[in-house]
Amino acid sequence: MLTAQSKYDGRVAVGLNGGVSWGVNETEIKNRSFNFLGRVNGLYDLNETIALELGLGFTTNSSKDVGGFSDYKTSIIQPDVRIRAYFTRGAFNPYVTGGLGAALYDNSERPYNADPEAKKSGAALAGILGAGFQYMFSNNWGIDFQVAAVPTFTDDINPAYDEKKDGYWKGTLGILYVFDNSQNDSDGDGLTNEQERALGTDPNNPDTDFDGLKDGEEVNKYKTDPLKADTDGDGLTDGDEVRKYETDPLKADTDGDGLTDGDEVNKHKTDPLKMDTDGDGLGDGVEVNTHKTNPLEKDTDGDGLTDGDEVNTYKTNPTNPDTDGDGLKDGDEVNTFKTNPTNPDTDGDGLKDGEEVRQYNTNPNDRDTDKGGMPDGEEVRRKKNPLDPLDDVERARPKLELGKKIVLEGIVFETGKAAIKPESEPILQGALETMNENPEVEVLITGHTDNVGKRDKNMKLSADRAESVKQWMVQRGVSAARMTTKGFGPDRPIAPNDTDANKQKNRRIEFERTK
Repeated sequence: MLTAQSKYDGRVAVGLNGGVSWGVNETEIKNRSFNFLGRVNGLYDLNETIALELGLGFTTNSSKDVGGFSDYKTSIIQPDVRIRAYFTRGAFNPYVTGGLGAALYDNSERPYNADPEAKKSGAALAGILGAGFQYMFSNNWGIDFQVAAVPTFTDDINPAYDEKKDGYWKGTLGILYVFDNSQNDSDGDGLTNEQERALGTDPNNPDTDFDGLKDGEEVNKYKTDPLKADTDGDGLTDGDEVRKYETDPLKADTDGDGLTDGDEVNKHKTDPLKMDTDGDGLGDGVEVNTHKTNPLEKDTDGDGLTDGDEVNTYKTNPTNPDTDGDGLKDGDEVNTFKTNPTNPDTDGDGLKDGEEVRQYNTNPNDRDTDKGGMPDGEEVRRKKNPLDPLDDVERARPKLELGKKIVLEGIVFETGKAAIKPESEPILQGALETMNENPEVEVLITGHTDNVGKRDKNMKLSADRAESVKQWMVQRGVSAARMTTKGFGPDRPIAPNDTDANKQKNRRIEFERTK
């Protein structure tokens, strides 16, 4: 992982320095001479505080006069290695320096009191300890001033003998050139090398985190992290968010629907810029996390209602096409039949809405479809017709005893015909219920007339009327095998035919149980 760097890390500089040196040896102080010193050096910054320095200097140590007591002149070439420690870095950079070098000396002029054993030329270890400062005019150019003490481990620089090692002081002022590319943009990503070092990005790689955006775009335009391919942690790289999906690389859930952009793109295939991808009235996150519906399908359960309408308006289950289990889809209940999709029996009549619509053809919003006074469910339970109001009222049910006759009073026909009039329905319904409740019973249905008219005609009319009653029963589910018919005409009156009332009594239908 890259870490932030200083602009000084690894920086190289070269210097050309001139100054003076002043020997410290056997020569009396008042006779010591200042001599020119020249030096070239190179610097390598290890970090913002410490630099490694390599140098090569030339100078002369001498006395003011030559040829007298302890008078001398020695040339010195000094290669050295030092460490600089900076107190601050900027335009003005004070420092201390120290290191080791070699003093390569040559005595061209020797005193008359020279030690006979002193070498005319040689090499000796030298130490360097000094202080100075740099002052930078620009990123590349500056001056370097330094004062240093250079003790050596030889007494032969001034060959006079005094049992003390020779050395010298030196002071230099030089021109410094720094190879500073901190203001360059080496990788062309829109950030200077100095900015990249501060951020910790790679100044030689335009896209440090390989997310598809240049480091400069991330920092200056999109405000994303150039060290992190997925700044908002949503599962999409910053480059894909910007270039491909146009989502916000700083916001894990661009559309605020409760799903991260990455989950929308990679897992659910929803639109990360649209909180309700399928337009059903529910946010994608609510569909996925709360209702478990399909965020790409408006009507997840295919019942004819959008998921949003089911949840927000009708309070139905968007994953169950028939929420109340009544046999009708929620959409059909709402749009077609106007029933309550959360109540299986909207009108409370004892029948499910689906049974009313599909099986009995009754109105699921009217508990008494035929308005006969009995709820549809009760009619069905009693095997009545919920579409026929005439069977709603409880009818008198004739009691059939074996070998006994029962007169069905109130059955009337059209004059001279076998057609049953509607007002006969209640009486016939009672007889029908008795037959349905006693499926083992068999009967003889007989027809009777008054004495008005010809006998043979009345015989036929009575037989036809008995047959009409039988067929009415057959049409309503009673087996024809359970009924036989016969007409007796005027032969069996139950009252004298002397008044209209008595004649009405004689015009009758009788049931006789035969089994």
